[in-house]
Amino acid sequence: MKSKNTSLSECKQLFICRHAKSSWSDASLRDFERPLNKRGERDAPEMGRRLAQRGIRPDLIMASPAVRALQTAHHYASQLACSPDRLLTNPLQYAATARQLITLLQETAPEVHTLLLVGHNPESTELANVLGGLNIDNIPTSGIVGLSFALPSWQELAPGTGKLLFYDYPKLQAPLT
Repeated sequence: MKSKNTSLSECKQLFICRHAKSSWSDASLRDFERPLNKRGERDAPEMGRRLAQRGIRPDLIMASPAVRALQTAHHYASQLACSPDRLLTNPLQYAATARQLITLLQETAPEVHTLLLVGHNPESTELANVLGGLNIDNIPTSGIVGLSFALPSWQELAPGTGKLLFYDYPKLQAPLT
């Protein structure tokens, strides 16, 4: 019989991160190529610092390869002192549905306990709502939803299994916990 108490090794943490504010100044760029704008370049490091202040040390950062998402992920990695080999891009994260993202997350190695997922909207908001049983209208740019899961494996990840750790974004003065 399995104990009701879940050991630390059976806990997973997922931080769903929407990319920082991107630039629309160059109309010749494809959506995939849009970089961060000045506000995004300011907000991404700030949100990385907030993660560091919470003591979050990701085992893995998975980012959409779109320029704005990858730049955001690099800012987070820098603030969290993550080595470059812990930042991976996956083309499936660009324009994926929440269901596709769950499938992608279920393929995560079991030794990964803390995962940052840097992507786009509306998928980030939908994923947070589905996994955490939340009702967030829209995760703003640079917004982060932290969820914990009492699961021994990412393969067991399913809708409604997450517990909200916090919800934070640049304009929020006191994160929602």
